[in-house]
Amino acid sequence: MNYFLNLIEPYHLTLFSFAIAFLAAFLLGIGKAGVKGLGVLIVLLMAFVFGGKPSTGVLIPLMVVADIFAVIYYHRHTQWHFLKKLLPTMFIGVLIGVWIGNDISEVLFKQVMAIFILVTVSIMIWTENKKQKDIPNHWAFSSGMGLLSGITSMIGNLAGSFADIYFLAMRLPKNEFIGTAAWLFFIINVFKLPFHIFIWKTVTFETLGLNLLMLPGIIVGFYVGVSVLKKINNQLYRKLIFVATAIGALLILLK
Repeated sequence: MNYFLNLIEPYHLTLFSFAIAFLAAFLLGIGKAGVKGLGVLIVLLMAFVFGGKPSTGVLIPLMVVADIFAVIYYHRHTQWHFLKKLLPTMFIGVLIGVWIGNDISEVLFKQVMAIFILVTVSIMIWTENKKQKDIPNHWAFSSGMGLLSGITSMIGNLAGSFADIYFLAMRLPKNEFIGTAAWLFFIINVFKLPFHIFIWKTVTFETLGLNLLMLPGIIVGFYVGVSVLKKINNQLYRKLIFVATAIGALLILLK
């Protein structure tokens, strides 16, 4: 126990704080395996330990590692034509997020996140309750979802909600949904990494050392997530995404 406490001492964390961060890493592994709706809870746990903006720097390298696991496992299911529609405006959204997030206050940060989640839930409910079930192919829809995903990804690592809306609207089956999302977030998280290192300076040698201590949580979580997903069919998977996103919105508002 003393040896472990010595390991986390340079990061100014108590054992309880590290346990919360490790839990977030475990949930991240589960989420990247395809169990959707955990993103908000992960962000809240990390923000509880490290603060709003600093937590994004701790989280982003962990996300890249978890994305690699997801890409390797689900790559054969990736639908590349959907990525080509989302990525251009998502890159733009990240750049907007860099500009906005560089000077944003933590209070405003939380307010912005709450608004984004509210909008997400509203759009999802509207989409699901439409009598017409045609797939929205207009460029404005994919461009808008890409832009919002990019902004929320950079500001608070919460792009998953908007990406989920898009993939739900595209009626993607479970494995295609997960495989396409895996590549989407791997690409965008790698794109974000230099901004965290050189502009926001939220990724440092100290945070990378902490990431190494949290890595086992991701590995175990990913294995658990894959095991759980094998027992969930496409219809139930779709319903779970709606419920999880709604709960995430409430968590943000009640924080």
